[in-house]
Amino acid sequence: GGLTYNRSGQIVFNPDEEVQARLRLIFDKFRELQTARRVMRYLRTHDLRVPVRPLRGPAPHELVWRDATIAHVHHILHNPAYAGAYVYGRRRINAVRQGPGSHRATSKVAIDDWEVCIKDAHPGYINWEEFMANQRRLADNTNRYEAGHRGAARKGIALLQGLAVCGQCRRRMIVRYSGPDSACPVYCCLADRNQTGSSLCQEVRAPAVDELVARILLKALEPDQIAIAIAALDEIAEETRSLEKQWALRRERARYDAERARRQYDTVEPENRLVARTLEKAWEDKLRLVDEIEQEYRRWSEREPLVLQAQDHAALQELAENLPAIWHSETTQPEDRKRILRFIVQEVVLDQKKIRGQVAIRILWQTGATSEHQIQRRVQSYDRDYGELELVRERITELNAAGDMDRQIAKILNDEGVRSARGKLFSYENIWLLRHRWGIPTAKINGVAANPPRWPDGTYSVQGAAAAIGVTAQTIFDYLAQGLVHGRQSTKGQPWQISLSSDQIDRLQRRLQRTRRSRKGAS
Repeated sequence: GGLTYNRSGQIVFNPDEEVQARLRLIFDKFRELQTARRVMRYLRTHDLRVPVRPLRGPAPHELVWRDATIAHVHHILHNPAYAGAYVYGRRRINAVRQGPGSHRATSKVAIDDWEVCIKDAHPGYINWEEFMANQRRLADNTNRYEAGHRGAARKGIALLQGLAVCGQCRRRMIVRYSGPDSACPVYCCLADRNQTGSSLCQEVRAPAVDELVARILLKALEPDQIAIAIAALDEIAEETRSLEKQWALRRERARYDAERARRQYDTVEPENRLVARTLEKAWEDKLRLVDEIEQEYRRWSEREPLVLQAQDHAALQELAENLPAIWHSETTQPEDRKRILRFIVQEVVLDQKKIRGQVAIRILWQTGATSEHQIQRRVQSYDRDYGELELVRERITELNAAGDMDRQIAKILNDEGVRSARGKLFSYENIWLLRHRWGIPTAKINGVAANPPRWPDGTYSVQGAAAAIGVTAQTIFDYLAQGLVHGRQSTKGQPWQISLSSDQIDRLQRRLQRTRRSRKGAS
């Protein structure tokens, strides 16, 4: 519908400006939205119909306007004529698919195998390079991972959907969801199992990988945040102008049709009442359509103002300057994050078998550059695939020998950035279990035995000091807090070693007796 023949037989643009504008809009939106389905939804959301020339019906080959469907959008995007090319042989008879008594069956032919392909044969809405890029994009949007296609960005929370590539076999990984309510995405390579019945090639939990890739992406975009903000403002303004143009053409067409119906009514002879009534009804229908379109336009204008106010510019500028806040905002949908990522990243190769206990990550950027990263795997056991096993054993042994208790060891390991087998912070229970598994004795000076009254160096334990003075253990803790007695701990959690002389014991006992007499007298 976007091309026609002029009187000399040359192919030219359809003289209807609305047809031209609608087709240009479709190509522009596909360039922006990247999928035919999103373009179709955009057209239907804004009540923008598409021009088609039906091959059958009451008026074959006549241009009509119809609601956008995915088939209409695909037909426009796949049509090489809109790229200014004359081609022949896009489809070929397929005898295998043709059954007895059925219509002639055909199948698509690859572009390189077209019998005739003359580029720049006539005017086009896009150039040939963009047409070929569109074909690659449309092919890539199909979810055939085994063929190397990424598929379109979808609603799932897995950030690398369609981008994750298996580091073992170099095939696309799919996404499956596990855990309660299927809320935990996992990247899986099922190619070997599906094709040969063997075990899974590998599967990688997505949350930690996605978090790292998102952090790297935001870091990479920091220098360009202001440029992104300006581009966002320009894009919104251009979007508004484009929609306003579409509405202007639609309103103009409706008014023209109404005026044409009026002229037809005026030319009929008054005596010919049968024709006059029909033309009058047609005129009224056109006027009613003009009114409906004007009402729709007013509603659209209220919903989407044509001019961005200064405060809108300031708000968008502030929002775009803080890309991490936009990325993590609750209003940002998963597919929006994926689309941002795909503009910058071509693929992400994952390999959790390359380094024990680690997931090796190689990011291939759209510029062709690559970057290597790795994160700790989340495993179920310290004895299997835990990459920090020797480091943790060595540090626990060293810190325990230095007199640190389990709780302190856990804090030190966490501060050093070491994580447990399940990727979480260490707790003192983790340290206690690992010490017992590896046979590392407790760091307490008395081991696991009860505290003796006196330590080998002559100092008292809390229990020994309490017995010597004749008070409870809690009273000794109070004395320590008040400074009445002095002691030390080699480290927090270790038993107290209290220094007491005979004179101190006598003085504390006399103090205790005075306190008891005063309480007795008061009673």
